[in-house]
Amino acid sequence: MTAAAAEAVSRRLGAAVRDLSGSWYGRHMAAAERAIRARLPLVDLVLEVRDARVPDSSSFEPLRRRRGPLDPDRRRVVLLNKADLADPSETELLNVVQTRIREIKHGENNCTGTALLVGIPNVGKSAIVNAMHQIGRIAAAEKGKLKHAIVSSHPGETRDISGYKVASHPNIYVLDTPGVLSPRFKDDGSGPRLALTGAIKDSLLEDYDIVQFLLAIVNSGKEYRKWDKLNKAGDTFSCGNTITSRGHNNKGQHASDHTQDFFVKAVRQVLFETVSRFNGDLGHVDELRRLIGHQLVNLQEVFKVSTESSKDMCKPIALKLLNLYRTGRLGHYTLENVPDVRQEVVA
Repeated sequence: MTAAAAEAVSRRLGAAVRDLSGSWYGRHMAAAERAIRARLPLVDLVLEVRDARVPDSSSFEPLRRRRGPLDPDRRRVVLLNKADLADPSETELLNVVQTRIREIKHGENNCTGTALLVGIPNVGKSAIVNAMHQIGRIAAAEKGKLKHAIVSSHPGETRDISGYKVASHPNIYVLDTPGVLSPRFKDDGSGPRLALTGAIKDSLLEDYDIVQFLLAIVNSGKEYRKWDKLNKAGDTFSCGNTITSRGHNNKGQHASDHTQDFFVKAVRQVLFETVSRFNGDLGHVDELRRLIGHQLVNLQEVFKVSTESSKDMCKPIALKLLNLYRTGRLGHYTLENVPDVRQEVVA
C-alpha cells in the first residue's frame, strides 16, 4: 500500500514533466544529437554511460532509434556510472576498452581505435573521460600537458565533441559528446526518476514536486530503518525539540560531534523519527503527503532555514535534500532494475 501512495506522488511529478513537452531539448541539443548520429558509423566502439540508480530510464535514446545494426556484444559497452567513480573502476574500464578495440581490429597492436562516449545530461561522461585520459597517459609514461574535459554538476554543460587520447598500443581516442535527453521517454515513470537524479534541470520543475517524490521514496523504502542506531548514539538530534548530548538537553545548541557526517546524521535522524512516529496510514497518498510536510517543517532547524511561509521554506530545504541524495550521502537508492541490454531493439 505504501508503494501505491508513492506511485501517486510520482504521477504528480510525471505530469509536471510531461507538461514541459521537452523544454530542455533546445537547438543546441538537437544539433548535438545530429553530430553524434553522424559519427556513429565512423567510430569503432560506442561507450554508453547510464546512471546506476536509473539504468533503464537513463538509456541513450538516439542509439535505440538508430537506423542500421549495432551489435551490443561487439560495438557497444554500457557503463553504469555515478559521478564519484573511484580510480579502480576507471582502470578496469580502460582495460575493457583496450581489449574490445583489439578484438575489433583483429588483434593489431599498433592500430588506432576510436570510441564515442554518449549519454544523457549529468550522467558523468566528462568525469569518466578525464579519469581514463589521466590513467592512460600515466600508464603509457607519456609526458606533456593533459587536456581535460570540463566537469559540471549542471546538466547540458558539455556543448562540443572533443577527442582525448587515453591509451597507446593500440592508440585509443575517446570522443566526449554533449549530453542528449530526448523529449520523449520510454514510460511514464522515467520522467520523475530522471528529474530526481538531475538529468532534467531543476529550474524547469517545482522544487516541492521533486522533493515530495524523493521523500516518498525514502518513506516507502527500507533504507531509513537502518538509521535507528542514530537514536542510540551519544550525540543525537531530536527533531522539533532540542539538541541532546550525553543525555543532557541544551536548548538551541548543537551537539559537539565534530565529525564530517554530523550534518547527515542529523538529517537522517529527523527523517527516521518522523516516519517512525507517524500514526497515519502511509498507504493513502494524502497521509503520505501529510508526513512529507511534517518532515520538511522538522528539517528547518537542521538546515537552519528561517522563513515566514512554508512556500519560502521549501526551496532551500529541497535543494539541500536533493544534494544529499544525488551525492549518495542520504543513502543508496536504486530506482529501477538493471535492464538486459541484449534485449533492447536497435531499429
